Amino acid sequence: MNEQLLVMLEIQDLKSKAREIERGELGDLEETHFGVDPDQAVTALRNKATELMGGLRADTRGRFKALAERADRAVVPVVDGTCFGCYVSIPTATAGEREPNSALQSCESCGRFLYILG
Repeated sequence: MNEQLLVMLEIQDLKSKAREIERGELGDLEETHFGVDPDQAVTALRNKATELMGGLRADTRGRFKALAERADRAVVPVVDGTCFGCYVSIPTATAGEREPNSALQSCESCGRFLYILG
């Protein structure tokens, strides 16, 4: 899989977990048993996401940031030829490539970065 794509997926996951914690979705078990402080956890997750952003190429980072501002998920899977960001069919050539995740690809409809599930 394309390294830039992997980094974006990791950033997206970190930011998603931070949003969950901010919404109060951290369980009592995590807080009481494991001693997780929600504020510290959010800060740590956001700091790691920021650090990883520095590893993205400038053009990719700019597009990723812009997409992430308007949608929770800037990187979405393609399942059975359908973009799971906007639910529009993508061109067969895109989904049917021999190594479909070796290069960054975007949905022609919504612009999100895509990763093809086999």
